[in-house]
Amino acid sequence: MTPQIEDIARHLPEPVPMGCYKKNDCIFLLKDISSLIKEQGNEEREKAIQSGVHYSEMLPIEYMPSPEYTELFHNTLAETAPLIARYVAIVGEQILKWRGKNTVLVSLARAGTPIGVLIKRYIKYKYDLNLPHYSISIIRGKGVDENALIYILTKEGTENIQFIDGWTGKGAINSVLVEACKNFKDKYGVSLNHDLAVLADPAQCVKFFGTREDFLIPSSCLNSIVSGLVSRTVLRDDIIDKFDFHGAKYYSQWEDIEVSNLFVDSIARYFPDVVVDSSSLSPAVDVPNTGIQDIKRIQEEFGIDDINKVKPGVGETTRVLLRRIPWKIIVDHMDNPNLEHLLLLARDRGVAVEVYKKMSYSCCGLIKSVK
Repeated sequence: MTPQIEDIARHLPEPVPMGCYKKNDCIFLLKDISSLIKEQGNEEREKAIQSGVHYSEMLPIEYMPSPEYTELFHNTLAETAPLIARYVAIVGEQILKWRGKNTVLVSLARAGTPIGVLIKRYIKYKYDLNLPHYSISIIRGKGVDENALIYILTKEGTENIQFIDGWTGKGAINSVLVEACKNFKDKYGVSLNHDLAVLADPAQCVKFFGTREDFLIPSSCLNSIVSGLVSRTVLRDDIIDKFDFHGAKYYSQWEDIEVSNLFVDSIARYFPDVVVDSSSLSPAVDVPNTGIQDIKRIQEEFGIDDINKVKPGVGETTRVLLRRIPWKIIVDHMDNPNLEHLLLLARDRGVAVEVYKKMSYSCCGLIKSVK
């Protein structure tokens, strides 16, 4: 490590106990700001965001699912668990094949965290390798948490990091990660591999993926209760100091309703049934972001002034309905089985749903202009 990194590392805190995962599953490198920030309603946040306030300076009020929605989550998890187990295995095999046995798994909070836990568990089950797994913050427009990266580099003594997320939408976070790794090298002289591993890559912009189908990952249906009881990450000068990690709330009061461990346990039990021939996996190659062409077409055809108001894919559309102010939802067809939860949310919130077939995604959420 460079002297600059070693100097910063001396000032960094040890991680605080956070999240509801089992102790060996994940270490959250986040500052607990549970008493320092109050959630805001979607309409208040949307007005602030569209007026120039960065989304990472606020937290949404967490959506508490209805009994009907909760039942839908459990049914979807039961139906898709074997398939997700296979996708997890494919990504796990890719990581071992091209990153090796001394890899440090670093998931991007919070959608990446459940997938990182599953990949860690698969590698432990299949190869009896207990790879370190951390969850850290990355924020569009602000980059990755450099303090968290420095902590990992000094703690693990290696630069062999594999970043993990849940899925790709437009590919924005992938672009943020590429730029963040470039900035980290310029600043600290350390080269990190920016290749992102995801369960689903409908944007077709990353090298390591389980599938490129835009399908429903059940963890995208819910918020903190399926992601370790941790909020979205926060970066605000008045509560995050120079040597702090990025912040997040820990909703320990919901431990009796969390399904984070149920989610990973339900999928991991299918690992013995999964057979993936790692020798048949194609070599990782650079890929174009083909999804962005769909986004630009949608932006133009629907007269949307800001491309950030177009949120493609099942995961991102779900987020629009849970914590933004939607204008409308467009879907490839109404009987797509991946969209049942979205149609339920749209109905409950009074959001129009329109069929639009000229996209490779299953759906897309369009955010309302509230200026």
